[in-house]
Parts: sequence; C-alpha cells; structure tokens
Amino acid sequence: MRAAAPTSAIWATLLCANAAAQTVDAPAAGVALFAASSECIACHSNLTSPAGEDVSIGYAWRASMMANAARDPYWQAGVRREILDHPQAQAAIEDKCSTCHMPMARFSAAATGGQGRVFESLADGLALDGVSCTVCHQVRSDNFGEHDSFDGGFRIDTLAPPQQRQIYGPHDVAFGHRELMRSAAQFVPTQADHLKESEFCATCHTLYTQALGDNGEVIGELAEQMPYQEWQHSDFRSTQSCQDCHMPELPQDTPISSVLGVPRPGFSQHAFRGANAFMLRMLNKYRAELGVTALPQELTAAAQQAREFLGSQSARISIGAMRVSGDTLEFAVSVENLAGHKLPTAYPSRRAWLHVTVSDARGGVIFESGAMRSDGSIVGNDNDDDAARFEPHHLEISDSSQVQIFEPIMVDQHGRVTTGLLSGVGYVKDNRLLPRGFDKATAAVDIAVHGDASADEDFAAPGDLIGYRIPLGEARTALEVRVELNYQSIGFRWAENLKVYDAAEPRRFVRYYSENAAFSAERLASAAATVQP
Repeated sequence: MRAAAPTSAIWATLLCANAAAQTVDAPAAGVALFAASSECIACHSNLTSPAGEDVSIGYAWRASMMANAARDPYWQAGVRREILDHPQAQAAIEDKCSTCHMPMARFSAAATGGQGRVFESLADGLALDGVSCTVCHQVRSDNFGEHDSFDGGFRIDTLAPPQQRQIYGPHDVAFGHRELMRSAAQFVPTQADHLKESEFCATCHTLYTQALGDNGEVIGELAEQMPYQEWQHSDFRSTQSCQDCHMPELPQDTPISSVLGVPRPGFSQHAFRGANAFMLRMLNKYRAELGVTALPQELTAAAQQAREFLGSQSARISIGAMRVSGDTLEFAVSVENLAGHKLPTAYPSRRAWLHVTVSDARGGVIFESGAMRSDGSIVGNDNDDDAARFEPHHLEISDSSQVQIFEPIMVDQHGRVTTGLLSGVGYVKDNRLLPRGFDKATAAVDIAVHGDASADEDFAAPGDLIGYRIPLGEARTALEVRVELNYQSIGFRWAENLKVYDAAEPRRFVRYYSENAAFSAERLASAAATVQP
C-alpha cells in the first residue's frame, strides 16, 4: 500500500527548510512589524540631484519590480501552475512563494505561527507592497552568507516595541532628525553598512526548491536561482557588489529626504536596475487589471532604464577570423559577458541567443540563424518547436536550423524536459555565459556548467567563441555579416506551457504574452563586418 500524502504541516517543513529553521519570535500584542511604503514616500521623494535629475527614492522604487513583486502576473501564473501540478502541497507552495514576493505579510504571519497565503493576500496592503522599505531596511546581518539566510531566511528583530524599532541605512542621522523619524514613522534610523553587502541581496535572490516526485514525495533539491554564488565564484566578488550595479551611487552628495534633508555622499538610487523591461512594460499596459500604483510615466522611464542597462552593461560581441574558402564563408563570433554573474541569471525562464544574418551586396539574405517569430519563439530552436526537446550547445553552426542559445534547461525525475519548478531535479543544459574569473572546472554543483558546454574549450569565462561555416551557393558578391545577442526574460516555452492550465492566472498571462510577444526581446549587443569572396 502506498503511503498517504504528507500533511500540509510536513510539506511546510520540507519545502521551506531554510525559513522554518529560522526562529521568528512573536511580537508583543498590537505591535506592527512593518509600515506601508506610503509612510516612507512622503519624506523620501521629491528629491533632485545637483545635476537636476529626479532621484526620488519612493517614486523610483514604486515603478520597480521590487515594488510590484506581488502583482507580477507571471509569478502569479507560475504559483497557480505549481499548485495545480502538486495540489497536496498548496499551503507549502504559497508559503514558500510569498516569502520573497510578499515578505511583510508572510513574515508577519510566520511571527504569529501562521503561513503565507498568496491569493488570499492579494487584498492585503502589506502583501501588495511587495519588497518594500520597512522590510529591507529592518533586515539584520546576523546570518549573512549562511545557508539558512537563503530562500528568504532574512532576520528581523520582532521583539522591539514601537518607537524603538531600528531601521538601518548607510548614513549617520543627527539626533534631531532621528527623533523626527521616530515620532513620524515609529522607527529609529540607525547607521549600518550591511545593506551594501551582496549577502543582503542573497537572502532572497538565492533560491533552492524541493523537487516533488510522481506521488508527491520530495525526491531532490534544485538550485533554482544562484546569482550570489555565481558572483562569489567570479572576479567581481572583490571589486563590485550587487548594489554597485543595480543600485548605483550618485557621484554628487544628494539629500535622502525632502524634509530637513542634508546632502549625503553615496546616495544609492532605488530604481533597482535589472533585466525585466518586458514585465515593466506589461505592468504599465495592464495597470488597471493588476492594480499598479506607479504612474504611467514612471513605469515607462523604468522600462527604458532597464533597456539601456541591458544594452550597455550586459555583453559585448565581435566577429573575427572571416574568410571565404571555396563556396564556404567561415567566421567566428566572440561573446563576452560583462555582468558579475551568469548571463542570463536567476529565474530559469530567461535566455539569450545569437541572431546571425549573412547578406549579399544587394541586401538579399543568404543565411539566417536565430530569427525570432512574432509569437516569441526562435526559428530553429528545438525546445520552442517541441516541448520534449531542447536546442544543444553548439561548437560550430553550419545550418539555419541551428542556433546558439545560452540558457538553463531543467529535467524531471524521468529525464523529461520541464518548465515546472517543483518537477525539476536538475539541469541537462546550462551554457549561460560565465562571468569574468569564473572557473568552470572548480565550480560547485549548484552553479556548474551542464551539457556539451562543459567540454567546450571555447566556452570559458567570460564568454564563448562559436564558429560559423556558411555555404554560399552561387553568391560571389561582397558579404555582410550581422550578429545580435538578444535576450528574453520569459522565453516562449515558459509561457506556452501555461496554456494547458485552466485557471484564471495562467489564462491571463497567456493572453498578455500573446499580445506582447513580438516585443519580448531586448538587444544586448551587436556587431557587423564585411568580407570579399
């Protein structure tokens, strides 16, 4: 007889091991652990740098993915999909997924012996505030860098009473200003540097998920998101933190408050520059349906900043070793990762790929690899054409049916390709571009290279070198080679696989994706070169 499925309490222990290992003391009756962002925006907005730039902390934050973590329609669709796939684990799944997307509501529940609830919490103001001011700025450094800090295992003092709760920041605040904030917001501003450490970001941006078998049993653990560990294994660990790239400091001293503010050095911008311009545009377009509070112009600006960030600080490509040998054009494409972690990193729906065209003197296309269709799929990609297959890592490309895609591909316990996070037991392919200084031979299993790229000598930090051998046929004119490195935060297969789920959230996101897929890609880098036959 097969054993009965575990109870929800056991699931909570299995799926939320790190969070459960952390003791959360219950606050005194009536003590609110957090405050809504609206209480912070009042004083920490309407800020202008000496260069005349609007650097309002509150306004920049509310147009970020951090602020909209709970409203993210793809996240909601993904949570619903996992619940439908593993209904016996619903309570544990919602608790796990709310830990970093609804941290204030979930932490408050945990402090009183409860669990996070994703869909029930969508009417809760603290839940909808996403990753907000008073959660980040109350995080202590007690367990930074330790395994129990990951998966949302951050620590917050729950025992301090109102008007004695510390709110951390990098600046020393004078007594008068400190008392003003204590009176207005019930928090005491306290100088501390740990919010500038990469380990702070790692508390939520390192994520392990438990793999569930056919009968709902836990069968393994998947290293789902590892940007911190990738950074640790790179040269960037001693030169740049996460915040240096994603929250860059202003060069001039700038006030952090519009009320009695004084110019401060090292003003960290709160736009949280990242790679999800696609979702920022989606949040803006469907703002009424999703309850988005950021102004349209703020989200437009945030999406544009993300696009500029991706296009200037992600990658560099070049074309070399070009020659025509008989009726064959040969050249090599070098791709360099400029980021401090794998490119792309984090959530495994992300992918980057090479779009290569060869044209004759009249502009006629002789060869093309990696074109994107209007539905967001890539021509020649085996995984987009067939959910059971995946495109291999290529050492050389000689046919238009081949395309070099830098991506992770998960498989379940039976070796089947999957986009189900709780079905994934490991990676059959991970050829995401490595950051400078990353040694793939010594990388831990959680951040290892998987598949054919592991044995490819030309795939090494900080990038990849791919050969192209293109048959020219009758073409004997000057030839132009154009190469683009393109990127999607949500690849076609990750949206397409949601179509089979008959629930509101997957149906909504499938509609959103189909209406916007043609604009789902961003160009990270490009290069062009010509050769005479």
